[in-house]
Amino acid sequence: MQYDVIVIGSGPGGYVAAIRASQLGLKTAVVEKAELGGVCLNWGCIPTKALLKSAQVFEYIKHAKDYGINVSDASHDFGAVVKRSRDVANGMSKGIAFLMKKNKIDVIAGYGKLLGASKVEVTDANGAKATHEAKHIILATGARSRELPNIKIDGKKILGYREAMVMPEQPKSMVVMGSGAIGCEFAYFYSSMGTKVTIVEFMPNILPIEDEEVSKEVAKSFKKSGIDIMTSASVESVDTAGAGCKIKVKTAEGIKDLEADVVLSAVGIQTNLENLGLEALGIKTDKGKVLVDDYYATNLKGVYAIGDIVKGPSLAHVSSAEAIICVEKIAGHHPEPLNYNNIPGCTYCSPEVASVGYTEKAAKEAGYEIKVGKFPFSASGKASAGGVKEGFVKVIFDAKYGEFLGAHMVGANVTEMIAEIVVARKLETTGMEIIKSVHPHPTMSEAIMEAAAQAYGECIHL
Repeated sequence: MQYDVIVIGSGPGGYVAAIRASQLGLKTAVVEKAELGGVCLNWGCIPTKALLKSAQVFEYIKHAKDYGINVSDASHDFGAVVKRSRDVANGMSKGIAFLMKKNKIDVIAGYGKLLGASKVEVTDANGAKATHEAKHIILATGARSRELPNIKIDGKKILGYREAMVMPEQPKSMVVMGSGAIGCEFAYFYSSMGTKVTIVEFMPNILPIEDEEVSKEVAKSFKKSGIDIMTSASVESVDTAGAGCKIKVKTAEGIKDLEADVVLSAVGIQTNLENLGLEALGIKTDKGKVLVDDYYATNLKGVYAIGDIVKGPSLAHVSSAEAIICVEKIAGHHPEPLNYNNIPGCTYCSPEVASVGYTEKAAKEAGYEIKVGKFPFSASGKASAGGVKEGFVKVIFDAKYGEFLGAHMVGANVTEMIAEIVVARKLETTGMEIIKSVHPHPTMSEAIMEAAAQAYGECIHL
């Protein structure tokens, strides 16, 4: 069958590209070798948030006395927690199937491979091959857990994020290699459930891409909750021969020996570029990423790439934004290229972390003279009422023009608050305009206005 667009992969880049293409009147098909919705919906964003919600509820119950509520003998059913997470993911995947039907998008089950600028070969589960043609082909094949050469994921004692989501039994102890968003979220989840967790991070701070003050605040909270943190350290080897794991960790003081039931490898992701036919067609790549222009066209006319397989943050909302820009360009519209310096990042451990734009350090390195404002949630009426006084909002402005350079938040519900900053920066809002925008009281979001006011010496509640 002849299509206008074939999308290979149905994650938050692929399925969004397909739906937008259909909305614009393009005959569209999606090729998917596993579940609709990709890793994010089935094995990433959604099921992990379901696990984290269970952990948060359990934490609330354990601290119910702080709110004047008496609860005795609270316990959790680990299997039921995992089942709830899987049920949530399965429900969302069915929702994507509904959207495919609603938008008249053909779903082709199998592994897609480029045979040319307009041909896709699909191999189904039985090994049967079929060829489909399209004027435009979008690659949205995503990524998987990265493995260290000397520490291979076996799925039993050395886990990737998939295995960590569906463990049949809760481990008594766990070492987490890497402290990005995935590492910190799983560390918080398992620690909250009662597992003894140790984080090993190669960089000097956990959440190393975040503002240093944010990283230190999360580290303080984690340590208070019983999580051990080893920074400027690396796992050199894992011996799985015995009942558990014997781990050798290289530190500034020398090699340290740890023992744990399991090791979680959270050292990043690796793009899925194998067996796509890129090399045979001369499609250019660099360091595991497909090279594309501002509208995601590769060097081969009619072939495009979006999401984790192109340069930029490996985030679901980035993939979706790229998908829409790519398809609207294909349809003859005039979309604006994506501003990668205005992409929010969120980590859903407790306390939550959210950020966008320049860190204080990056702003200085870029040559800006800056104004920095910081408002702690300990001074927030809503945070005090809610019993969630941890954390702060930090905002950074250009001192000369008031340009909103960045924001960094740590605390309860900050992942819901960061969108205000993204919109403000998109609209080129200044610091004074934030200060003069009336925020509702009492809310956590007031902290944004107060932090901006603090940067300009006008903060009322500090």
